[in-house]
Amino acid sequence: MKVLLLKDPKEDDCGQDPYIRELGLYGLEATLIPVLSFEFLSVPSFSEKLSHPEGYGGLIFTSPRAVEAVELCLEKDNKTEVWRKSLKEKWNAKSVYVVGNATASLVNKIGLHTEGENCGNAEKLAEYICSRESSALPLLFPCGALRREILPKMLKDKGHSSQHHVFQSLWPDTQSQAYSRVIW
Repeated sequence: MKVLLLKDPKEDDCGQDPYIRELGLYGLEATLIPVLSFEFLSVPSFSEKLSHPEGYGGLIFTSPRAVEAVELCLEKDNKTEVWRKSLKEKWNAKSVYVVGNATASLVNKIGLHTEGENCGNAEKLAEYICSRESSALPLLFPCGALRREILPKMLKDKGHSSQHHVFQSLWPDTQSQAYSRVIW
């Protein structure tokens, strides 16, 4: 039997999408079709913010795409060496908050130490952040255009400031090559 999954493919440690692998164990043939496309926005602006950790009280990562945006900034602006030599340690002197273990793992791969990964969602992460000492400086929060307002609103209500940086835009993927592979 064939199964159609409307999602982006994600590789696990085995180099395969976990849904494809799991469904295959039950004799199902799965096809993935990405339904959303995205592009990174304001890369130079975000790169500039990443280059000045002294202006922020820390970082908030709520998705793997936010980590991808950091990696893209480092690559595009040839800042990988500067990141390794100084910027990474300057950010590590601050709090780096994350939602979820998958995002935490990616943040760790770029050399940052994380906290809050066990919170599970943005609301619980906001509660965690608010339970900590407040910095006079805002937290840098790279986020997508479709972010939910729970985290920023809760932080603001509790006297914590954050500075959003919208780094991606999403839209329906109508040009996917995968559509032509689907046999009904």
